[in-house]
Amino acid sequence: MEETYILVVDDESRMRKLLKDFLIAKGYKILEAEDGEKAIEVFEENRNKIKLILLDVMMPKLDGWSVLRKIRQESNVPVIMLTARGEEQDELFGFELGVDEYISKPFSPKILVARVEAILKRVYGDIKEVKDYGGITIDQEGRTVKVDGKPIDLSLREYELLKYLLDNENIALSRDKILNNVWNYDYYGDSRTIDSHIKKIRHKLGKKGKYIETIRGIGYKFEIKNKQ
Repeated sequence: MEETYILVVDDESRMRKLLKDFLIAKGYKILEAEDGEKAIEVFEENRNKIKLILLDVMMPKLDGWSVLRKIRQESNVPVIMLTARGEEQDELFGFELGVDEYISKPFSPKILVARVEAILKRVYGDIKEVKDYGGITIDQEGRTVKVDGKPIDLSLREYELLKYLLDNENIALSRDKILNNVWNYDYYGDSRTIDSHIKKIRHKLGKKGKYIETIRGIGYKFEIKNKQ
């Protein structure tokens, strides 16, 4: 599988680390630059493998607009601009220069990651055929699941239930919602069938089964804990 490299450009080290941590958790490879000149240098050295750029506007040496102009002379790589300014005129200016997305600070890192994934899918197609969730890898094309590299045997319903939990990582899902999306709306059975399937999945995931959390009075949530 081809690795997906993202260039993160921001003069604030804490911001770079925050974005890097969230993106690495999703399986992306990260390149960094702390100013505009360094951004151009890193891009020139890695232009064939960088799939997307997160680019801050206000930076020393060269600002984000200057970096964007330089990159657009040579490449149509997707660019998400990060800025503390949220004025409409600034956003229009960015789109005129070829910005793909414009996000004002402060922002939710989870929302930004979702936008990154949406842009990558739109531009390159589903380049992440195999996704990794804390050691649980799921190959959507082959419909297979591995835990720490070892394949596990899941029934079709177990696979669909696990995939639904993974696709909605960190979201508490009610039993009714799970039934409607995994068993479909025409299912009239007891919602306790979900509990029995969850129990089997947890057993097959071994130690990773703890990532499926029971939310009392609601349902279940998949959340990766103890990542380090």
